[in-house]
Amino acid sequence: MKFKAFENKLWLASPTMYGEERMYVKEAFDTNWVSTVGENLNQLERGIAEYVGCKKSVALASGTSALHLAVKLAGVKQGDTVFCSDMTFDATVNPVSYEHAEQIFIDSETDTWNMNPVALKKAFELYPDTKVVIVANLYGTPAKLDEIKRICDENGAVLIEDAAESLGATYKDRQTGTFGKYNAISFNGNKIITTSGGGMLLTDDEDGAKLARKWSTQSREPAPWYQHEDLGYNYRMSNIVAGIGRGQLLHLDENIDKKRKIYLRYKEGFKELPVQMNPFLDCSKPNFWLSCLTVNPDAMCEQKRGKFDCKYVSCKGKSCPDEIRETLAKYNIESRPIWKPMHMQPIFEGYKFISAEDTTDVAADIFNRGLCLPSDIKMTEEQQNIVIDIIKSCFE
Repeated sequence: MKFKAFENKLWLASPTMYGEERMYVKEAFDTNWVSTVGENLNQLERGIAEYVGCKKSVALASGTSALHLAVKLAGVKQGDTVFCSDMTFDATVNPVSYEHAEQIFIDSETDTWNMNPVALKKAFELYPDTKVVIVANLYGTPAKLDEIKRICDENGAVLIEDAAESLGATYKDRQTGTFGKYNAISFNGNKIITTSGGGMLLTDDEDGAKLARKWSTQSREPAPWYQHEDLGYNYRMSNIVAGIGRGQLLHLDENIDKKRKIYLRYKEGFKELPVQMNPFLDCSKPNFWLSCLTVNPDAMCEQKRGKFDCKYVSCKGKSCPDEIRETLAKYNIESRPIWKPMHMQPIFEGYKFISAEDTTDVAADIFNRGLCLPSDIKMTEEQQNIVIDIIKSCFE
């Protein structure tokens, strides 16, 4: 089967603007509230807090800054250990290093690709002094959040939920971003809604939110001069950026519905292929931020990955993520490998890694067999069908 390359690139996930964003940004300009205070910030913080069901929110420059302040609020200090999701973007775990503490990586489980509660329980048995856990909801799919929270509570540990990818997703009818004492979401350009960048800290801890707000504005004290008693950061979101988010929030549910339809079309299109879509539990409703697949083990062609490159051997009836990715790229279609697990990253070489069983490495297996597919909500059904046909051709 012959295919023609797309004239305009088909993206993994790109921003989609609707129009209201421009109105709110113009409002910031017209009223001259272009700094880190203003009505857009107030309304975005209020709107997100009401949507997810938390008491307080603090709009910040990035999801990473939200996670950093969450780590500080949780009391992480130099020499501490923190249990972290292993298969995630490194922004989830980097704030631990900012505070000169050490990550212990917890393996994934196959039901959601997220932190394995069995492995987490084992980790507490091995390192009972650990008092903070950071769990990420991968690709918009909630982890087993009630089990993970219960394990944290039993061990007197603070849970931080990295909901950067899962805004709008629910677990047992409860919004993600509310299970931890401190939680973070992201408004990066490729997320379910965007402010072009930016993020937000979510919490029911009113004193913690007040402190985070102070830290995010260089810890300035209420004096007529610039007085500082704590280390601060330039982490506050601007009122202009918040205007984009304010307009985007109006379309969050619409975006989730579009993402869900993309996932279901892939699932239907691949039903005859030896692949599986990224899984989720019946009790959860993902936001389907990214649709992903894994190639069945017996359908994998030979694939080897080096430090910066990859090699594979094409085989009739079989394929592998790197062959699919490179084939899609020939037709101007973006796809991306699954997040490389943190315990496989050179920067964390030698760090502790805990799996449910000593002989298993679920995260590494998903990384080896997995691929993120184009999930842009501007992709038409016709375009997606072409993507599906190209992927089918890889197995011919």
